[in-house]
Amino acid sequence: MSLGKAMTVALPHIRVKETAAIVLAALALAVSQAAAQQGGAAAPTPRPKQKKASELIYKQEPPRIFERVLEKSTPANTSIVVSLGKQRAYLLVDGETAIDSPISSGKRAGMTPKGSYKISEKDADHRSSVYGDFVSQRTGKVVRAGVSTKIDSAPSGTVYRGAPMRWFMRLTNDGVGMHTGILPGYPASHGCIRMPDEIAKTFYSKVVIGTPVTVTD
Repeated sequence: MSLGKAMTVALPHIRVKETAAIVLAALALAVSQAAAQQGGAAAPTPRPKQKKASELIYKQEPPRIFERVLEKSTPANTSIVVSLGKQRAYLLVDGETAIDSPISSGKRAGMTPKGSYKISEKDADHRSSVYGDFVSQRTGKVVRAGVSTKIDSAPSGTVYRGAPMRWFMRLTNDGVGMHTGILPGYPASHGCIRMPDEIAKTFYSKVVIGTPVTVTD
């Protein structure tokens, strides 16, 4: 047997696999270098597709009204509990749930402050003194929408018109309250507690100045 044949026969099977792996790695490196030379750096890994706002909305259970409990409501036995974590508001009569409703609270932590409050004002046709639109004095049409009087100046020829807050029930001195508003399915307000219109109207009809309200997790 010649020396060449002897060496060929003596190569272990594992050495063949190692050689193949080295060859494949070298080929991959060559392809990568060629791509870099032709088109610059290799293309970055694509980012995950950003979800649409509608895909971030979770389904809220509709309001539930327990008429048997609600009809027992009096100014003395009625209270409200708001759960920020559950995004629900509860009208309680003697501690029993009369209404269980979805809400939308402050879009950032702390905007709807937790704590114990009492209804300090009721205004069926309230308008915000901070958030609203600048409208033309001549035509009444909106010139600039979604403004804040804290940071925006009125363009010439316009006046401020506050955002409507029907069935407003004030909780804090700085303007946080409960009222009719849009519920997108997640916390989205500037701090107030938004409710469906008919539910806000019912809450409004059952509470008085001094009704206790607890805002919790």
